[in-house]
Amino acid sequence: MGKKQTFIIVGASLAGAKAAEELRERGFDGRLVLIGAEAERPYERPPLTKDYLRGESDRGSTYVHEENFYAERGISLLTDTTVTAIDPVAATVTLPDGSELDYDRLLLATGAEPRRLRVPGAELDGIHYLRTLADCDLLQDRLDGGGRVAVVGAGWIGSEFAASARQTGHEVTMIDPTALPNERIFGPEIGAFYRDLHARQGVDLVLGERVESFEGDGTLRRVHTSGGREIECDLAVVGVGVVPRTELARDAGLALENGILVDEGLQTTAPGVFAAGDVACAWHPFYGGQVRVEHWSNALTQGPAAARAMLGETVRYEHIPYFFSDQYEVGMEYSGYAPRWDEVVFRGHQASGEFIAFWLRDGRVAAGMNVNVWDVNDQIRSLIGSRQIIDVATLADPDTPLDSLAPAVAGRG
Repeated sequence: MGKKQTFIIVGASLAGAKAAEELRERGFDGRLVLIGAEAERPYERPPLTKDYLRGESDRGSTYVHEENFYAERGISLLTDTTVTAIDPVAATVTLPDGSELDYDRLLLATGAEPRRLRVPGAELDGIHYLRTLADCDLLQDRLDGGGRVAVVGAGWIGSEFAASARQTGHEVTMIDPTALPNERIFGPEIGAFYRDLHARQGVDLVLGERVESFEGDGTLRRVHTSGGREIECDLAVVGVGVVPRTELARDAGLALENGILVDEGLQTTAPGVFAAGDVACAWHPFYGGQVRVEHWSNALTQGPAAARAMLGETVRYEHIPYFFSDQYEVGMEYSGYAPRWDEVVFRGHQASGEFIAFWLRDGRVAAGMNVNVWDVNDQIRSLIGSRQIIDVATLADPDTPLDSLAPAVAGRG
């Protein structure tokens, strides 16, 4: 009887936890080790800027699995443990105490970390980043104390945090160097929609200005902007993007390109080593290029795909990117990938707060966003997957059913 294999997952993230679940579901009965740097068992990040931050849901709702899930399935969950090195040649993982674990397959799901703002005063107490459950707990305590909040960055983390802070009664100023929230990603129309949404809710928007410095007597008191403003505040949350955690992969000699470079089967350039989630820059067959996606849906689906590849199955990962956001009374879903587009077509009016936006390139739908319009995401994904040239007038016509514009496209869930 042959020796049972050992699979190791570095990163007790959503991607890592779902990969471990998939391995057991697919019948892997060898040793399975899931290693996480945080003290928590795997959890999901979307609640950290929304309901959990506002105290509307309990801590248990953030976790990927129940506490006994891992032990019941024979998954060795090592929390509060930072892997110090991996050796693809020797097929080992080194732990902080210097001990080594041998592996037959290795999955890197190390995620990403907040990009730090490098300006004078950035080390002051009262300046926060929101990435982990511990970050969120600390911010909950700070928000319970009331006060004025400065949010640096009008991307999704900044915007969702600003919305939650306003919903819990705080004065909020949001600062961003662009003229409109998320303008680079979505263009001026959607940027203006979200600008106006925050303005209606009482957020003071300081757009087109950068943070020059933070000031305080050991504790943050004010923010100075490139436009000469002094913004008094009691705490600041910085959300200026994330960077993939690639140090282990770099030191091990794996190829990097905006993350850990993997093929369509999520295999790195080292035999037996895979990557998934925020850290993985994967060859995407549908888009014909390397794509790195930082969203919840990608971690949810790419971790299990990597697990199947670790088991020797042929994997062709071509999930169409998807994410969602809830801010105040506005919920939205976005599907697709449109780093460039020719035009944005609207079905419905932004002023109504209920509409669908389509980003078109070469006459085809590259991405779609439904705002307070529900049960249309499958149709939008079918339009994207069909690659059909779409008549703009018909696309914009709310009386034309979306599912009549393109056949259902299977296999791109």
